[in-house]
Amino acid sequence: MQLTAAGRPSALRSRLGAAACLLLAAGLPAAARADTPAPAPTWQFDTSGLLYGEAKRTAVLEPTARITRSFQNGQSLSGAFTVDAITGASPSGALPSGRVQTTTTPSGNVKTVQADQVPTSRFNDLRGATDLSWKVPFLRYFTATLGGHLSREKDYQSTGANGQLSVDVYHRLFTFTVGGGRNSDLVFPIHGTPVGMLDTLVMQDVARNGKHVTTRMVGLSHVMTRRWLAGVYASQTNEDGYLTEPYKVISLIDPATGYTNGQLTELRPNTRLRRDVMASSVYHFDRDVLYLSYRYYWDDWGVKSHTLDARWRKPLADGSWVQPHLRIYTQTAADFFRFGILQGDPLPPYATSDERLGPLHDVTIGATYGFHVEPWRGEWTIRGEFLEQWGDGHPASAVGAQRNINLFPPVGVGSLVVGYTVGY
Repeated sequence: MQLTAAGRPSALRSRLGAAACLLLAAGLPAAARADTPAPAPTWQFDTSGLLYGEAKRTAVLEPTARITRSFQNGQSLSGAFTVDAITGASPSGALPSGRVQTTTTPSGNVKTVQADQVPTSRFNDLRGATDLSWKVPFLRYFTATLGGHLSREKDYQSTGANGQLSVDVYHRLFTFTVGGGRNSDLVFPIHGTPVGMLDTLVMQDVARNGKHVTTRMVGLSHVMTRRWLAGVYASQTNEDGYLTEPYKVISLIDPATGYTNGQLTELRPNTRLRRDVMASSVYHFDRDVLYLSYRYYWDDWGVKSHTLDARWRKPLADGSWVQPHLRIYTQTAADFFRFGILQGDPLPPYATSDERLGPLHDVTIGATYGFHVEPWRGEWTIRGEFLEQWGDGHPASAVGAQRNINLFPPVGVGSLVVGYTVGY
């Protein structure tokens, strides 16, 4: 998914990460966990650097460091620190036109967009984030995890806490997990908060906009055989507060010619209910390991999506390994998504032209290579991926010149991650 103008990470990435933790952390094979001697206290250090780029749009450089302390009683304490340096351009929501478009930005600058090009907004940002997590096993079969996070950027601040409780049952063949979290965020757009659904830029008398996110999750993992682990995960997320993207606009379309003729500021509902279900499977062959997952998502904005993810880890003769990756994603549009609004039509109560809430599809292919370098004690990893994203570039609602323009041209996204993990 593309980054927002504010640069903050999407909720989708957070939920997928939580699901992976449920399967891989809570669902380890019982034979490997039952009645094993407590490990000696150790430290583990993980670091990585992400380089992400959308063709002619956004570029991100993200270094991350995590340090984990494991204690002899099974407890562990970890802290992660992340910095995002984000530059480039993000689609404004306005449509490409058959002629040159000239608009005035909130800062008063005049911007010209060539015919048939997707209008974008330039931005840059620096985001810092820290996460803490404390894991505590107790009463032999239970494990509790508590965490918190804080992040800050130019126009967005997020603070939150989360908790998770897992219990092993039936000879540790099943692990049942419940959890939840609460975020309290603030949105403070750089040039002020615009009033939605107006064709002139009017700012609200509000310095900061509140946003609250409450997430609940439940999961069950099962050791099917000595080689096969499967799990199912479900979550529900309630959002309320300021959910509009303050930098996004909607084009006004001349119904006769199809040319854009002005724009509106977008407006979204102030509540959103998200739900998803995810099934995961890990199968260990003689040497190789196959990871599969399928996720179905739906919300009360009308967005529905399907995600299929597959990874195959293959050890190599020299102790290194390679892991190809394939991900396929598709979603429907939100109920209030519009490819522009025809002049003269009555205005809807809510509307957005944000591509991320439109009919969207993408395919990701890539691979990770893990290896050791003497005399380094730890393991290095290099992951490279390419994502091709596209939507409905020729909708049935197109009029006039729009019929000859690809309103949603494909976007290529590349990413490279270099990581290093060491214990001592």
